[in-house]
Amino acid sequence: MGMKNTLYLVVFILGLWLIPATTYAQEKELQEEESAAVSLEDYSDEFQENFFEGLKQKGIENYDRAIVHFLECKRLDPHNVDVDHELAKAYISLKQFVLAQDHAKAAVVGEPENYWFLNTLHQALQSQGYSLQYLNSEIPLKNPKLRENMVLLYYQNQQYEEALQLLDGIKASPFVAEMRFKIKESIQQRDGQVNEVDMVIESKQADDPYENYRATMDELLAQNNFEELEQLSAEALEVFPAQVYFYYMHGMALQKNEKYKQAIAILESGLDYLIDDIPLANKIYKELADAYKALGDSSKSNMYLSKIKSGL
Repeated sequence: MGMKNTLYLVVFILGLWLIPATTYAQEKELQEEESAAVSLEDYSDEFQENFFEGLKQKGIENYDRAIVHFLECKRLDPHNVDVDHELAKAYISLKQFVLAQDHAKAAVVGEPENYWFLNTLHQALQSQGYSLQYLNSEIPLKNPKLRENMVLLYYQNQQYEEALQLLDGIKASPFVAEMRFKIKESIQQRDGQVNEVDMVIESKQADDPYENYRATMDELLAQNNFEELEQLSAEALEVFPAQVYFYYMHGMALQKNEKYKQAIAILESGLDYLIDDIPLANKIYKELADAYKALGDSSKSNMYLSKIKSGL
């Protein structure tokens, strides 16, 4: 077994030995967090010894001693985000939340897409009566994954209004559509306004990737956001290559974005999968007529317009 694997194994065993019994869900979260453990292969023996001793002391709840060792790691490698994260967790255990906030923030800034770093920062702020928005100007909010992680944390902590507000600033995607549904459903349940039958139906739709894509695309269409609609419909076609609706949406977005030849190719390909759906067929014919008209081909444009009138 290589040195790197040995170190990961030691970290994992330490976690199992030192952490009290947990529920299945907590064990799963622990394993996910430990899987992101720092790789120490390239660090000095002094760093490794202090890091492992810090983990050991933290595990037996000697947080003061753990901090001494993690601070020594910090001295040896001032920019190590995993060390900042361990310091933040140890300071939270000692209820020194301002210090925990400082180190957790450093970890998030250094690795903004790490869910666990953000979760620890959230804990430090919550303990002081603040939300993550308190540090909006100090963390890299332009990172889309960080924003998604913030939405998840708000949702899990029942901060539904904050989660919805943050969703409004995130690029439309299946994730956004699903979280918007789940958050609104949770608000309705909290306020006692949910119809159980509707909730079951909508829940099934939210768990259906096809319906998820459709709902997101319909939202983009309502916003006349054809640039994002073009991107999302292309993604949907890769997942569902025989769904005519996605051909229509992608072709329409291309046509609206003045990519007429590409639009025609996609829309005409979609017609190959069309079966007994006259309303959708008419929409495709309309987009094809518009695309051919824009290219100056009045003959083809009129041909598709005539199909709309006849419904053939």
